Amino acid sequence: MADRRDYYDVLGVARSAEPDDIQRAYRKLARSYHPDINKDPGAEDRFKEIAEAYDVLSDPETRRRYDAFGHDFRQVPEGVDPDTWARAGRARAGSGSRPGARGRAGAGARTGMGPEGTTFFGSSFDEDLDLEDLFGGVFGGGRAGPRVWGPIAGADQEVELQLSVEDAYQGGRRTLTIEGGDGTRTLEVNIPPGVTDGQRIRLAGQGGRGTGGASSGDLYLVVRLRPDRRYRVEGRDITVELRVSPWEAALGTTVALDTPGGEAKVRVPAGSSSGRRLRLRGRGMPNPRGRPGDLFAEVRIMVPARPSDEERRLFEELARVSTFDPRRRR
Repeated sequence: MADRRDYYDVLGVARSAEPDDIQRAYRKLARSYHPDINKDPGAEDRFKEIAEAYDVLSDPETRRRYDAFGHDFRQVPEGVDPDTWARAGRARAGSGSRPGARGRAGAGARTGMGPEGTTFFGSSFDEDLDLEDLFGGVFGGGRAGPRVWGPIAGADQEVELQLSVEDAYQGGRRTLTIEGGDGTRTLEVNIPPGVTDGQRIRLAGQGGRGTGGASSGDLYLVVRLRPDRRYRVEGRDITVELRVSPWEAALGTTVALDTPGGEAKVRVPAGSSSGRRLRLRGRGMPNPRGRPGDLFAEVRIMVPARPSDEERRLFEELARVSTFDPRRRR
């Protein structure tokens, strides 16, 4: 079995990898090489190799035995000591790796006890010994036959779902057209209200098709919010620009504000400067499982680009009588 790759190398993980690391590596490789997705002639063999490696390393007991005995672990009976097995392998290699090899031991032969009283010999022998007979029971009666592959579950798949901020806020049913290795499909999807950028929506059984009657994988919709000049979304919080005139900012006012959830009234306190953030609690992105986000109205003071004669006169009068210095630190 020297031509078989190490299972850790197959998955591209270290021998000290945690179970989550092994699962992530498997999922990534399975998506790349699954025959339903990858039509390369060698993809199916590569996928089977990946699946076999994961089958062994994802189970703590089989992983322990594989670490101890390598690819022979299925042939080694329970209770065999790994060091004894290694010594037996070295003795076998020293015989020239020939079935039925025999030797003669001198008076200095070393012995060691294996499982159930079996005696393993060291460098030389004082009687005829057939190594295949010696190891036959340990190997379970000879080499294992080729593995017969059963049904293979379908691979999980991911596609991006582009949404406007309003659509993400409201949720609702959407019709999606998905192209993949198994052709073009049209799906009706119910988007929950308040989905956020990067959130994954799982559609069970809508991923790659399994083979041999095995179940299909899952389809994950990865939400991506389209850029919007009106709204800035951070998690579930939404920031909206609130434009006010100089006198509204100075005297205070109440302003109607458009939000993804509809119109909202915002009270601007007197003396508000540009950059002030006014919070409307719970008016951000909905959260079906918890507290919704907040909406922040960010004040921006606007001045007329072409003031009328009367406006200019009033601004000049204000400049003459006011003692306010915006550049003085307070």
